[in-house]
Amino acid sequence: EENGHPSKKLKSDVDEEDAEDQNKKLPKRKIVLLMAYSGKGYHGMQRNVGSSQFKTIEDDLVCALVQSGCIPENHGEDMKKMSFQRCARTDKGVSAAGQIVSLKVRLIDDILEKINNHLPSHIRILGLKRVTGGFNSKNKCDARTYSYMLPTFAFAHKDHEVQEELYRLDRETLERVNQLLACYKGTHNFHNFTSQKGPRDPSAKRYIMEMYCGEPFVRENMEFAVIQVKGQSFMMHQIRKMIGLVIAIVKGYAAESIMERSWGEEKVDVPKAPGLGLVLEKVHFEKYNRRFGNDGLHEPLEWTEEEEKIAVFKEQYIYPTIINTEREEKSMANWLKTLPIHDFNSSAVEVQTNNKNPKKSSDAEGSDGCGDDSD
Repeated sequence: EENGHPSKKLKSDVDEEDAEDQNKKLPKRKIVLLMAYSGKGYHGMQRNVGSSQFKTIEDDLVCALVQSGCIPENHGEDMKKMSFQRCARTDKGVSAAGQIVSLKVRLIDDILEKINNHLPSHIRILGLKRVTGGFNSKNKCDARTYSYMLPTFAFAHKDHEVQEELYRLDRETLERVNQLLACYKGTHNFHNFTSQKGPRDPSAKRYIMEMYCGEPFVRENMEFAVIQVKGQSFMMHQIRKMIGLVIAIVKGYAAESIMERSWGEEKVDVPKAPGLGLVLEKVHFEKYNRRFGNDGLHEPLEWTEEEEKIAVFKEQYIYPTIINTEREEKSMANWLKTLPIHDFNSSAVEVQTNNKNPKKSSDAEGSDGCGDDSD
């Protein structure tokens, strides 16, 4: 240019421009992406456009979609332009092994590889499927399965001195845990298991299909167990409070009768277990699959081929994060110390009095304003 001659473009630059031009000509198609991520260090799944202070999983995803050429740059600023919809919100620090998002993209070559090239290793796109034009991953979802991984010393009775690394869950206690978890099955009024919902709010009624604790296992010299829960949808804090109440009963802080009371209109003080162990395992689309899964045009939203990749991701990123964070930060051990502060016997009148006088309030945790899966 200094000699009056135009500068020559490098071949790689020309190839990139050609590819970008080709991308722009591609029609946009509605797809779903199967995502897995470790939520540590993120303020949940949902993006807050205009707020760079709190990084979310969707911030990294949208950047990768733009950089890979799947969506135009201006779509990143306004996610409605790509009809973006997440299946479930996940809370601050919560991970996912089978999250699904629906959106319109340009179906570029090697799309999964290109998106993943622009994502950190603890966020992966494991699968992609074409769906109907009107598909909405949140509205079409029939049910969601979450897991909650916790150290088994959480179930040790309060009157017993316990060395955390040496504790092993006995068969009798595991059976009691499962009897209590099974009580949640069916439809109940969960207004005491969330914030900002009154006892007569119809949306506080939720249907739980299954809930159980699996066999314990040892990792890094500490015993853990995984609780699985499947329900139509979950409210803010609901799963963590369901588990928190069972722990309080098994440890001997609360009577078993508190479960029945908690589903009534009375205000009950329900403790909220730490967010660390919570993982969105799977989202279910049975009705959609029956209608469109075998119509010859669309695939059913099942991910059997991706199950091995999901298992590998969990072993590599999700479980080690939960185990190492528990060992370093002792989130469960520290939370268990707050259980004696809760008043599990107070009547509705006493709770109202306490709420008017914050110094005497029995809610030791407050609300962090984030949800497990607020639909």
